[in-house]
Amino acid sequence: MNLLLLSNSTNHGSAYLEHALDVVAGFLDGAALTFVPYALADHDAYTRKVASALAARGISVAGAHAAADPAAAIRDAEAVFVGGGNTFRLLDALQRTGALDAIRERTADGMPYMGASAGTNIAGPTIRTTNDMPIAQPASFEALGLVPFQLNPHFLDADPASTHNGETREQRLAEFLEQNDAAILGLREGTWLSVDGSTAAVGGSAVSPAAPGPALVFERGAAPREVSGDVSELLGRVPAFDAV
Repeated sequence: MNLLLLSNSTNHGSAYLEHALDVVAGFLDGAALTFVPYALADHDAYTRKVASALAARGISVAGAHAAADPAAAIRDAEAVFVGGGNTFRLLDALQRTGALDAIRERTADGMPYMGASAGTNIAGPTIRTTNDMPIAQPASFEALGLVPFQLNPHFLDADPASTHNGETREQRLAEFLEQNDAAILGLREGTWLSVDGSTAAVGGSAVSPAAPGPALVFERGAAPREVSGDVSELLGRVPAFDAV
């Protein structure tokens, strides 16, 4: 696998992908990019936004949605980027178009896969740890399974000064672990996960100055732990879903 999974595409106060442009350019290494815009409603506008952001780095961008057969376009792609938006809408469209299987097959062959937000969510076995509202109903929650652990982009630490009495992100992920025995990697804003074969590493800098580090790992029966840099041990996890 050759993966770059961004927690978010836009940091506060910066342009689209600006915080990760050097990493993105290095990851793609001159490859033409096939962009999958299904997580937002306006596919053409979304594709133009991505193309504009990457033009200065000489990266060409074509929208998979514009092809007569999106799945075939992905099978012919040099690299794929799946953008953020609503994870349920994204997975539904990928399942309906056959693009989900196409991405899984090509990525298994070594094609570079880049995701942001929803595009990162679907890199795990399921989308059960997304933060999104189910505005669409996919055939199942099963996702790409490019890594054997769940992902939670945009991980948000609880604010100790907040008067909000609802569940924190950590509490919601703990509820997932009550039903499922699978590791979860929570990526804070401004960070990403890189996977190169059997090596996985967390990089970037968390936007919040109060954040202890870039990411956390949540597992059943254990306290959340901060991680930075090498997280290759997560690639050896075997998830069990509905293992109440």
